[in-house]
Amino acid sequence: MKHQVRKLNFWIVLGIDLLLLGVAHLLAYVIRFEGVVPLEQRSNIPTVLAFLFPIKLGFFFFFGLYRGMWRYTSLPDLLNLLRACVASVFVSMGVLLLVNRFEGFSRAIFVLDALLTFLFIAGFRVSLRLYYQNTSGCLFFGGTSRGSRQRCKRLLVVGAGDAAEKLAREINDNKALPYMVAGFLDDNAAKIGQRIHGISVLGPIVDLQEFVSKTRAQEILIAIPSAGREQMQRIVDLCREGGVPFKTLPSLGELISDQVSVKVIRDVSYRDLLGRPPVRLALQEIGGILAGETIFVTGAGGSIGSELCRQIVRFQPGSLILMDISEQNLYQIEMELRHEYGYSDYTAVLGKVQDKNLLDALFQQYRPTVVFHAAAYKHVPMVECNPWEGVYNNIFASKRLMEVSIRYGVERFILISTDKAVRPTNVMGATKRMAEILMQGFYEKGKDSDAGTRFMAVRFGNVLGSSGSVIPLFRRQIELGGPVTVTHPEMTRYFMSIEEASQLILQAATMGAGGEIFVLEMGTPVRIGQMARDLIQLCGKEPDTEIEIKCIGLRPGEKMYEELITEGEGIVHTGHEKIMVLRGGKGASLEDLQESLENLKHFASTHDAEGIKAELGKVIPEYTAQAGESVLPKG
Repeated sequence: MKHQVRKLNFWIVLGIDLLLLGVAHLLAYVIRFEGVVPLEQRSNIPTVLAFLFPIKLGFFFFFGLYRGMWRYTSLPDLLNLLRACVASVFVSMGVLLLVNRFEGFSRAIFVLDALLTFLFIAGFRVSLRLYYQNTSGCLFFGGTSRGSRQRCKRLLVVGAGDAAEKLAREINDNKALPYMVAGFLDDNAAKIGQRIHGISVLGPIVDLQEFVSKTRAQEILIAIPSAGREQMQRIVDLCREGGVPFKTLPSLGELISDQVSVKVIRDVSYRDLLGRPPVRLALQEIGGILAGETIFVTGAGGSIGSELCRQIVRFQPGSLILMDISEQNLYQIEMELRHEYGYSDYTAVLGKVQDKNLLDALFQQYRPTVVFHAAAYKHVPMVECNPWEGVYNNIFASKRLMEVSIRYGVERFILISTDKAVRPTNVMGATKRMAEILMQGFYEKGKDSDAGTRFMAVRFGNVLGSSGSVIPLFRRQIELGGPVTVTHPEMTRYFMSIEEASQLILQAATMGAGGEIFVLEMGTPVRIGQMARDLIQLCGKEPDTEIEIKCIGLRPGEKMYEELITEGEGIVHTGHEKIMVLRGGKGASLEDLQESLENLKHFASTHDAEGIKAELGKVIPEYTAQAGESVLPKG
């Protein structure tokens, strides 16, 4: 408040308020006595104003009416004004009642005065907002003349819901933004003909092309964050026909903080066409295991690991230990957390999970209570050609991390697994399945301990935009003019967004009692050939004519269709509609696995690809090894 009283604007507004308060009180007499105020009542006016002004201004200050920025007057400000008017009339009437029991004064005057005060002051505040909203302001009110608004793009908004309203309000309030909303389209017949911030809802979305022409729109914005796959595909097809650029607001899964803004407008991407509904999170339960705790994330710079970190910091952990082998990836997530999320209670560890001594030192120093193990080699053909690295990183590094977690009393250990662990046909999937078996083995060994670590795994399919996703490759091929290479037109894969996968991992972490493999609901599998066509069209090109689609055959270790569960694994629904759990009986004991682990270590150290595959087949009967040479063929 001290800062406010030093400003000229404050004294100007205060002076106008005093003038309006006086006018309101005089007008109350005129209305009460129908234009002819008796002489005895006129003599009351100075007496009443002498104590009424201080009371009203006192309540105006108390309710913060002079602390806000008047150009942004909003409903909460008007509610505070109403409270101040009601409080002041009761106090004023109470003063008169105590002093002279209202003899010679009209009670109606004070009620009318309060009503007129609210109308005058509210009108003044709203006028200020409208003035600043529709002009650049003037020097008298502290504004600076910025001239006419720069040339703006005429924006046709698809959708007339809450997201569209917030966006239109921001564009109206901020004249520096290079947009002007020309109209809204919505399929809700009740909204057609209505107005949002003075802008009409013109008609249904199906007539988009017609309204692009009528409004002379230069860009289309899809403002329906909750749109499903079919709805989004229909809108995108109509936008293409409209012949102007189109963009969208992120999905509800991305807008986790509900910050709808011009800043988040982006190009339509494939995840919009995927159309997965938003995730329902039990925030209190997630906060219960993360808030104030020390969280250890391996692979923290990778696709899933970095998104896990972004999600985790929302729950105010005590500290976050970020571990990654990639210097660049680790640096990027470190800078993002510090500068974009304002989170600094982290430790960035550059190193390998395979380094047993480093793990021991880290756990002894920081004592994490929750571990998310996202570090893994996951490129199928790459691991197929270098299988010993898959063994070292996906099996033995995981084993060491589990051992050190037990040794230092970690409460929860969450292994990030993959759908390729189901009936694996490649070394990557088999090594991840082996990590799941080890996880269950460690759980069985320590489940009778009261302080035992709760081990669990979360299994899901491909995530859009990850380093292992096919989408970045397709986009690059489209940029280069094609061809877009598809292994097989009928190949299918499960997909979800990185944000959704990470949110569901956190949710699953709250559910595990120990030994479970959680499976995320992945929806309907997507044909890779159709995905390539959709991406080409999203880039404004036509498949087969402008951009060729070329089939190149399956790569080493790939299979046509991915699965999420193996026959015999008992799948059970959980309390969350997108998370299921596998309860397939007891896992193998660590003692039974010891010989195979020793053999795998030997084969890996001698770079014996065939020996690795054969040994994995002994532990994982459903594993079907594929013929193919590694980078170091035996022999």
